[in-house]
Amino acid sequence: MMKSTTIFFSLLFFAITAFSQDNYDADLIPSNLKNRANATIRNEETTVDMRAPDNVILNVKKAVTVLNKNGEEKARLVLFYDKSTLIKSIKGEVYNAAGILTKKFNQGNFSDESAADGFSLFVDDRVKHYLPSENVYPYTVVYNYEIRYKQNLIIPEWIPQPADDISVEKGSYTFICKPSDELRIKTQNFQGKPEETINDKQKVMVWKINNLFAVKPEPFSPDRATYQTAVKIAAKDFIYYDHKGRYKNWQELGKWNYEDLLKNRKTLPPTTIQTITGLVAAEKTDKDKARKIYEYMQKKTRYISVQVGIGGFQPASAAEVDMLGYGDCKALVNYTQSLLDVAGIESYYCVVEAGSKKVSFDPGFADMIQGNHVILCMPLKGDTTWLECTDQKIPFGFLSTFTDDRIVLACTKDGGKLLKTPKLTAADNFQIRSANLNILANGDVSGKMTTTFAGSQYDDNEEIIDKPLTEQKKLLSGIYDIDNIYFNTINYNQKKSLNPEVTENLSLDIPHYAGLNNNKLFLKVNAFNVQPNIPEVRNRTKPVYISRGSTDEDTIIYNLPETIQTNLLPDSDKSLKTIFGEYTCKTVLEGKKLTYHRKLVINDGTFPPESYSDFYNFINEVNTADNLKLIFSLKK
Repeated sequence: MMKSTTIFFSLLFFAITAFSQDNYDADLIPSNLKNRANATIRNEETTVDMRAPDNVILNVKKAVTVLNKNGEEKARLVLFYDKSTLIKSIKGEVYNAAGILTKKFNQGNFSDESAADGFSLFVDDRVKHYLPSENVYPYTVVYNYEIRYKQNLIIPEWIPQPADDISVEKGSYTFICKPSDELRIKTQNFQGKPEETINDKQKVMVWKINNLFAVKPEPFSPDRATYQTAVKIAAKDFIYYDHKGRYKNWQELGKWNYEDLLKNRKTLPPTTIQTITGLVAAEKTDKDKARKIYEYMQKKTRYISVQVGIGGFQPASAAEVDMLGYGDCKALVNYTQSLLDVAGIESYYCVVEAGSKKVSFDPGFADMIQGNHVILCMPLKGDTTWLECTDQKIPFGFLSTFTDDRIVLACTKDGGKLLKTPKLTAADNFQIRSANLNILANGDVSGKMTTTFAGSQYDDNEEIIDKPLTEQKKLLSGIYDIDNIYFNTINYNQKKSLNPEVTENLSLDIPHYAGLNNNKLFLKVNAFNVQPNIPEVRNRTKPVYISRGSTDEDTIIYNLPETIQTNLLPDSDKSLKTIFGEYTCKTVLEGKKLTYHRKLVINDGTFPPESYSDFYNFINEVNTADNLKLIFSLKK
């Protein structure tokens, strides 16, 4: 009895001690913060102390309550480090649903791995990560860690609510610096001003937030980075890998990039200079010379990521790429630029935020965090041409959806310039299909089909070209998603121009495609391109964002069997026109030949939240029309 009493009071004291610091009882989370949330940040205190340009200390205390299994990954802590980033300490605790401490952990419990991405040749980044192995919900994880940065070019930004399905009870961001330090600060979606105190030794600014609710994801929303709460800070005077600099805008940052990182890395061997001179000697225009040089670069080099050196920002020299035959995006752009210099062709080294999402540089706030890729721009006297230098197959002058339609930073001898990459319009992103199919009396379909893809749809279909035949058949079965479809022959032709196209030629069989029942044949006339429905959303709050427009045009001729009684067709033609696009479909019967024509144009753009219901109705009507089935009588 004495032993049990001692254990009881020990546990009670243990719990009281934990509660006296912070109470992580999950029942204390307000119900409105649990609504639509998979996890709740109970408290996050982030402090950045810029003691000197080469000594910036980050301290974070963060408590996250995982409410269910879907929120489990929200409790994972991931910390990257390298030669300029030192993880000084990590410790943490795990609490159960009642807020009782059940586990402690420290840096030794973290996995520590290379941050190699699987295709990088050299990487000096490493990553530490940890996720508690809990399976009873809710539970709370508390992290305390400290990181020292030996640079202040990149200062951690504050994003208190990192995802829509996370709610936040409270959070704060404290920035400490010397009173004389010059800063540029940008806040987004933050109401009010920071608390500020200043004395002879330091200036302290504190941003605080409370009660950020989780929200239901809404389809066709803008990138979260455009509306999330955030605080960004950039120091005017900086140190980075022993490189000193000063900037307050994109012009000065681009100038530093050019002068410090690029300027002296363009020397080529005399033999290569001679080769390039001979290569372009017969070409009459700069564009034709540039095409020859670009294709030379594509054949000579291959892309290998290299993330070492001055934080992964400085390219390998042109001479090194020339000798080795490989490089990362920075090195290959610098190499191509050096080759163009031999022919007297001006070009700009451009930093871009690449990816399927269109993310532009912020014109009003310059910093080195923006941008993850490098491309090349050639002004060419009014005929601006852009080059992607990391792809050995991409056509000359075509950027693709990886870097299209966004603001980028050009680093030139005159300083940084913000430029806009070309936009792929709805008319550019086309798919034109024609098919001639025979229908047998038993419902089997066979015939030939030709489809041409361009723009973003070229991107979507280009990679299938060089696959083995068996893999092509497997991929096409997924793309066309028709039961029992079989491809007899597959052939692709490419047109590698400034506006490239790929043409797909197929011969195919679809057994039992048309249904049979009681001497009736049921034919779904749109066999290959049905527009999917989209979710219905009520009380929409975010704008409707359509990233890229497209134009699809399909013409299918069905040769009907002799046993068909060619009755009059029902009035199934459709025509729609909205701000979101246009749709027409028409079916014509001439003897035993049935012709189906469909055209769908989707417009890109940003539209008011209240317009989503109109967009939903438009897509729903298109889907209904696309699923049209015709019924034919069969001769007995």
